[in-house]
Amino acid sequence: MFGGPIVTVVVICVAALLGSSYETPAAAMNVLAVQTVPGKSHWNVMSAVLRTLTDHGHNVTVFTPFLDGDRERYTEVHLHGGVMQGGVGQDAMQLIKEYCTVSSVITKLSNFTRASCEMAFRHPRMTDVLRNGHGLSAGFDVVIIEPLVSECVSYVATVLRVPLVYVVPSPIVTHLERSLFGHHPNPAVVAHILSSHGMLKTFIERLTNTLLTVYGSSLKWYADRQERLSNPQPFDRVDLVKPSLTFTNTHFITEPSRPLTQGIVQIGGIHLARSKRIPKNILEFIEGSPHGVIYFTFGSVMSMSSLPENVQNAFKEVFAQLPQRVLWKYEGEMKDKPENVMTMNWFPQRDVLLHPKVKLFISHGGISGVYEAVDAGVPVLGFPFCYDQPRNIENLVDAGMAISMDLLTVNK
Repeated sequence: MFGGPIVTVVVICVAALLGSSYETPAAAMNVLAVQTVPGKSHWNVMSAVLRTLTDHGHNVTVFTPFLDGDRERYTEVHLHGGVMQGGVGQDAMQLIKEYCTVSSVITKLSNFTRASCEMAFRHPRMTDVLRNGHGLSAGFDVVIIEPLVSECVSYVATVLRVPLVYVVPSPIVTHLERSLFGHHPNPAVVAHILSSHGMLKTFIERLTNTLLTVYGSSLKWYADRQERLSNPQPFDRVDLVKPSLTFTNTHFITEPSRPLTQGIVQIGGIHLARSKRIPKNILEFIEGSPHGVIYFTFGSVMSMSSLPENVQNAFKEVFAQLPQRVLWKYEGEMKDKPENVMTMNWFPQRDVLLHPKVKLFISHGGISGVYEAVDAGVPVLGFPFCYDQPRNIENLVDAGMAISMDLLTVNK
């Protein structure tokens, strides 16, 4: 559904930005990419864009907390330590407490922005890049970054004097739109990324969304101001370059219509690679279920085993009564595991969802998982808890693809 055409769009857009043809080796670009967000789902989108570029003959050097291994035309620089270690397997209740209110989300994101930029700029390889000055002398033609919690990384493109490309792994970040694109959408029509509604249908929803938009923008301005005063950095003293091109992980199949500024290209589903063979033990478990299989995961950021005991027990009791087998992404050993449940630290999600015996996807509503479910045609039972997840699930509910429930009040 998604794949091929989107891949071509990415290469054509980046090449057109630099006024070159992507079809000839002589036009190969030297791309500098910086990924500071230690979220695996974020990296899946960025790495798909970078792989598209290398597959079409361009050279990529990337600073990243996730190492895939160097390959032809692709060189990694490892960002690790400090804030780079906090993106996988976090305690569920701590995560919900710290990141699931508007004030906590925006304040935390502002703090993380400064910390991640400082870490990237302290890296010896990045110091060398910035010391070399302009893009041509530094050897780079374009800089690609994720703007969420790393807008200040655009300082690299500012110093090198080369075009800047954003890759946004979520729906467009509403409270950044004015500063990044010089435009703010009408809050009576376009839902805020932190809204629980993807489509605004009633007056109350529009009013609430408008208040949320104003509050979120004001809070971000204040949090950024406090950070600049308490911890001034070199990137505070210059006007940072604006993006010439932005790729956003959205697609009209799940997102309501909305105005977009020039230079924003939707690439939702770009991370959907060709399916691979499912490992033998998992495949045998799936194919040995005469009534089909349920796949259950809340992604890589949250540790499933850290959920409250009453929530875990509710799922166990229900699963034990179902004729279907269940693949449950779960860390470590599970106490009182039902006989029809298989637990593992990791499942090949994309490949599992494509198996015809998978009948249901129980998900937190991460946008990458949303597109994998849509592409596979698997209905979703959503338990959203943070950031864009409520509106992602609500969009699927509006489209008749999902049912949404509250995680912390769920019972048998």
